[in-house]
Amino acid sequence: MSPRTTSDRPLLSDPVRRVLAEIAADPGAALRLGVLAPGGHGKTTVLREVERAYRDAGAGATVVDDAHLLADAELASLRAAVERGDTPVVVAYRPWPRSRALAELAGALGRVRPPLMPAAFTREQVRAALPAAGRAVADFVHRQTGGVPRFVARLSGLTAPELPAEVVASFRADLDWLEPDVQKFVLAAEAGAALRLDLLGALLDCDSDAVGEVIEAARATGLLAPDGTLLPVARTAVAALSRADRRIAVRQRLAELQLRSGGPVLDLVRPLLGTGVGGPGVAEAFQAAAREALPTDPALSARLLAEAGTPDDEVAVRRAAASAMSGDLDAALRLADRVISAGDPAHRGAAAEVAAIALAHRGQLARSTELHRWSPSATSAAFAVVGRVGTGRVPAGPLPVAPPTMLDGAASLMAHGVLESVGDGPTTALSTLVRAAGLLEPAGPAVLLPDTPAALAALVALHSGEVAVAEAVLERALATSSGGALMAVRHRLLLAWTAMVRGDLARVKETLVALRRTGRPLEPRDWVFAVALEIGAARRNSDLATVKRTWEPACEAVLRHPVDLYTFLPLGEFAAAAARLRDQHRLAPHLVAARDLLRRLGDPPLWAVPLHWSLLHAAITAEETSAAEEHAAALAACAHRDRYSALVSTAAESWLDVLAGKVDADQVESAARGLHAAGQWWDAARLAGQAAIRTSDRQAMVRLLDCARLLQGRPAGAARKPADPAADPAEPGTTGQPAGTRGFGTSGAGKAGELSDREREVAGLVVGGLTYKQVGDRLFISAKTVEHHVARIRQRLGCTSRAELLDQLRQLLG
Repeated sequence: MSPRTTSDRPLLSDPVRRVLAEIAADPGAALRLGVLAPGGHGKTTVLREVERAYRDAGAGATVVDDAHLLADAELASLRAAVERGDTPVVVAYRPWPRSRALAELAGALGRVRPPLMPAAFTREQVRAALPAAGRAVADFVHRQTGGVPRFVARLSGLTAPELPAEVVASFRADLDWLEPDVQKFVLAAEAGAALRLDLLGALLDCDSDAVGEVIEAARATGLLAPDGTLLPVARTAVAALSRADRRIAVRQRLAELQLRSGGPVLDLVRPLLGTGVGGPGVAEAFQAAAREALPTDPALSARLLAEAGTPDDEVAVRRAAASAMSGDLDAALRLADRVISAGDPAHRGAAAEVAAIALAHRGQLARSTELHRWSPSATSAAFAVVGRVGTGRVPAGPLPVAPPTMLDGAASLMAHGVLESVGDGPTTALSTLVRAAGLLEPAGPAVLLPDTPAALAALVALHSGEVAVAEAVLERALATSSGGALMAVRHRLLLAWTAMVRGDLARVKETLVALRRTGRPLEPRDWVFAVALEIGAARRNSDLATVKRTWEPACEAVLRHPVDLYTFLPLGEFAAAAARLRDQHRLAPHLVAARDLLRRLGDPPLWAVPLHWSLLHAAITAEETSAAEEHAAALAACAHRDRYSALVSTAAESWLDVLAGKVDADQVESAARGLHAAGQWWDAARLAGQAAIRTSDRQAMVRLLDCARLLQGRPAGAARKPADPAADPAEPGTTGQPAGTRGFGTSGAGKAGELSDREREVAGLVVGGLTYKQVGDRLFISAKTVEHHVARIRQRLGCTSRAELLDQLRQLLG
């Protein structure tokens, strides 16, 4: 069967049309022609058109189809007719099987003229044959069938690019009539071994010449693509219609052969999952497949090991590691604990290392460290150092010498880096950890880690004001899949943290929304960062409702994750939120634990400075002057240690002066710009903005407000117009608001569309649901100033109620 054109005639190639034209021109000529092609390529269609041409001309001809199936005597008779040359003879045959008699017939025909060889349809021809299907469906048909006309016809009724069951079922006859060896070859081809002559020879138990004959027989069916693999539609049909026991037996045999030759077996073994096959050879193949799957699909690796059929301790440890890498820490801990408690002593150390890594992700860093120390591996020894420092215990003595491997080398650098971070070299620490991250990059997702050097480098960078370095190392870690899926969430959360300190709260929200959409619960260490990001973004947006809603999860997150050195950033955010909600007592024990941890480490500035900075803001929010002075003093004591500490100390002193009503514009601007240079963009803008609304010097106010806007990423003076003679009433305790906070409409500006830039800005935030206090915090103006802006807008628009005002503003702002 061949697809037909809109004229209900088959789609014919130019050589076929020329033959038909010859017949029409001289039907009495003794045409002798062979038609040679694999099955399904339209030989029968050609013969039907030849017969039609002779019939229309009133002449007769000998037309024979499937000559490869004829007996030798019949083939000899046809050859004799060809050699006599007194009557038209047209014979169609496949290239295989090719008996001597068929070869002699083909030779006789070929001496008269070359055989006609119908080819598969091109993409354009398939589109022409299926004009009603649409281009997308026609192209899908071409991809699936390779343009083989018979198969194109079977798919001609498709309305969407998918294979319905009835189309797949139509291939049953093609498969059932195959010779046994060809059937076995087709099953091997479906498994991906069509081009592996070494495997095929062992599978078919024959030499290379015999394998070649089987392949030629398979090609003659039309089921193979030009490269010798199965056509996609044929592969689907073989998988769906072949007997399960035959398919499993072939794959099992191929896997064993491939394993023996040292080749990859994953693609051969994957379909055997859940089939119940067994035996020593199968178990070995499953374990080899699990090794292949581990770097890219650890969950599949764990499944393969679960069905390997040899539940010994070595396999259990490997399965625990694969489960951990896939994020299934429950399974990892169960399997590892089983080996630790009752397994072979030779494997207990490896099991302890897996359990230690899982517990680190669970936030149990102290217990994780103890398990690492129980493991004899050099990697665990290095990770134990990272854990001991994180829990406030500096190890005594020199670090263990690392073996010259990529993982051991990176782990050793991680240990050196965290030790340097609590010493006198924060810059050295960052460099060491960045080098560790680079060393581990080639491993990508193929390693199981309690933490990545990239994450530790980012933490050190964030604690030392190197936000750009943190961002770069995290983006590189995500690009290389460092640590695999288990670490991807941590990298994304830390990258969102860099966005938050720069005031890019939209990016923070995007990250949190994307994590929620996965529907996968976060492990405690990731959860504490996620909650801190949500509460931190809400605090910076002056979104008190979200801060209140998130506070309970924040308290739970802190309870589930004991304080360690690497969670000081979330702890600082929680402290600021607690002060805002006047609920400091719930966080107090955790802050005491953090201070004790720092004290045990000798109060290292790199880790102490950001915590004191956060606690300073918490004290300012809670109006606890003595506590604020205490933290400012702690920051001043660290000012000489490094540049970042000096910048933060200067900013702390500026805050205390601003709160005391002493606003030195030069000092504030210098401090704010220092914070901005250290990546603390939001803190920088807030310092300048709060100073602006607390000074009585109008010129200083304008300058500081412009500075705040600039540091926030908005052009200086962007919202400021010439001052209106009637100044805004000042907030209690302040006078003379900056020119940027005045009413910008001049007298007579009563039309609805004539809102100033600042009034539009205020209106947009009010329509967005923010309170006057929230709008003021966002724009660095007082709530009273916002209220007067809204009153002026309402008067200008002639609104008599708040509801009417909001309705008009929505229309005005679009």
